[in-house]
Amino acid sequence: MRRFLIWISILVVILIAALWLLSLRPAPEKITYGVSFTKLQADEIGLDWKEVYRAILDDLGVRHLRLAAHWPMVEPERDVYDFSALDFQIREASARDAEIILAVGRRLPRWPECHTPQWVGYMPWEEKKLEIRQYLTAVVERYKEEKAITYWQVENEPYLAVFARQFCGKLDEDFLKEEIALVKSLDPSRPVLVTDSGNLGTWYGAYRAGDAFGTSVYVHFWTPELGQFKTILPPAFYRVKMNLAQLLFGEKPTFLIELSGEPWLIEPIVETPIEAQLWRMDIGKFNDILDYARATRFDMQYLWGVEWWYYMKERGHPEFWERAQELFE
Repeated sequence: MRRFLIWISILVVILIAALWLLSLRPAPEKITYGVSFTKLQADEIGLDWKEVYRAILDDLGVRHLRLAAHWPMVEPERDVYDFSALDFQIREASARDAEIILAVGRRLPRWPECHTPQWVGYMPWEEKKLEIRQYLTAVVERYKEEKAITYWQVENEPYLAVFARQFCGKLDEDFLKEEIALVKSLDPSRPVLVTDSGNLGTWYGAYRAGDAFGTSVYVHFWTPELGQFKTILPPAFYRVKMNLAQLLFGEKPTFLIELSGEPWLIEPIVETPIEAQLWRMDIGKFNDILDYARATRFDMQYLWGVEWWYYMKERGHPEFWERAQELFE
């Protein structure tokens, strides 16, 4: 028994030492910030999306953007494409020498995660895949000559099976690989980014699937059952996961692609009292999130919630927008 306890103690010490070594990651000399923007979210909360987008570029001074080619937006009717919104976003960004990560696929940022045009209806999956391929081809062919685009993001957190399953169904990993291969064949000049959840994802599949990897970081949460709470995961958790992924699968560009800077709500923003929104995300929590993310040691961090900052600014609470201005100076 004594020998057994000695061996257990040795193994525990080795494990602790290994985790400590994996948590070591140099702090970047500078963090470059960007934002995710979607017309979908701006419309949802009743904003003039073009006004918001120009303010992001000119008032905040953002020069790194993640944009989304939501399928219902670009193909509202079967074989009828409307690129006007994306054309505007890319044109305005290009005019200011901004860089764009353009996300394509069925599963893209914002609820309900998987965005399918109404005309698709209850189409069988095999037929739906054909339509997705055509949509991907149309988007990539249209924008592959745009110099502002630095990465194609294919799908959003495709391996996150526990979230929005009722809308997305089970991951078809073979089809995900087909999508990535299709995008790379249409535009061999650009790398493909694949993302995974920071606190819920294993990173195993997503890290290997793309040329670059992005993860999300959520710090403050709210649920009806638990109320408001902060993640129990320390920033070192992300450093360990990243170092382990690089050790196992090799180094590649990595991003903190979704750093949540808006309140965690289960009801629409426009139906939630401002006081409740501020209770779940005040400027103190906002700064806490920035500090937490800084300790993860990612040198590229894309903030999530820019539409909400503008929404709050218009309602007498400019503190989030003003704090963001400091990040982009």
